[in-house]
Formats: sequence, C-alpha cells, structure tokens
Amino acid sequence: MIRFRLLAYYLPQFHPIPENDRWWGKGFTEWINVAKAKLLFKDHYQPHIPADFGFYDLRVPETRKAQVELAQPNRIEGFSYYHYWFNGRLLLGHQFKEVLNSGQPDFPFCLCWANEDWTRAWDGHSSKILMKQKYCKEDDLQHIRWLVKVFQDKRYIRIGDKPLFLIYRANRLPDPLKTTSIWREEVNKLDIGEIYL
Repeated sequence: MIRFRLLAYYLPQFHPIPENDRWWGKGFTEWINVAKAKLLFKDHYQPHIPADFGFYDLRVPETRKAQVELAQPNRIEGFSYYHYWFNGRLLLGHQFKEVLNSGQPDFPFCLCWANEDWTRAWDGHSSKILMKQKYCKEDDLQHIRWLVKVFQDKRYIRIGDKPLFLIYRANRLPDPLKTTSIWREEVNKLDIGEIYL
C-alpha cells in the first residue's frame, strides 16, 4: 500500500535581502506584492491579507516555530523549502541556514530547487534578467556537495533511505541526464547512497 505524505511548499521571499533591495526597492519582500493585489473581476478576493501571523518576517525564529505549530494539527508532515541556487550563490537562504544551524524548528523538510532565471516578471518585464541560471559540470558538483551537508540533517525527508530533492523546472536543465548522473556519482562517493529526484 502506498502511503502519502502531505508537504507544504515553503517560500522564503518573506524577509528582505540586499539583492531585492537593489532590484525592487529598500525593504522589498513578497508582502509588497500581496498587499497591492487588486480585484480583477466580480467576487475576486484580493488582496489576501495574512491572518494568523500578520506580515511576518522569516528571520524571526518564533515565526518559524508558529508555522510548524499550525502545520502539525493540519496533517502537514513537512516543509519543502524553495532553494535558490545560482552558480554557487544561494539567495534567500538566511532563514534556511538558521533552520539548519539551530536544529529548529524540529520538523521534517526537503528542498525544492527553484532553478529558473530571476526576472522582472512581477512588473511585466520577464525578458529583463536579474539573476541568470547557468548550468555547467563544475556548478553541478558544487551544488551537490552543498546539498550533501543538508541531506545529512536528521530532519531531512527521505523516500526509503533516499533523500528527496525536487527540481522545480527539470525541463530547464540543458542535459538532465548529465546533471543527475554527476549528482548520483558524487553522492555515492560521499557515502550518501542514492537520492530520490
């Protein structure tokens, strides 16, 4: 019998970072877009203003703890953190690094690599690239070596014995077989075994 586990996608855009300050203005977070949403048709419910936690900041540990306390009674068994890796550079990684380093919240998680270019799509300029996603063997190796440290966390979600790693846009990988082969070879060298992609 197959057992299903309910995971919630966890978007880290709810705290300011220097890059977003440069690209969108000082103090920008996803809350700016949430609050300025407008009605587009009759009975369209916009903006969706946050309820339980208000306009929270993910840098605050108490916020992350409260999110787990909301998830658990609703049968959510883990978070799938969006992971923004750009050629050795991790964006919006502050709160996730705190989760790793502190061991809190003590709640299962996995990563979902949001592997697409960052553009100005939010203001209608999707052809304007802010951060380019480049793919190469050296970056594949650097990325999986960073991920191995995350996979070793006792909270990391596994399918069988394999750490679960999601790729948001696998069709954007220029050579998915090459990338995943590099990853699989490297995790075997590092005694992780297999990964579940």
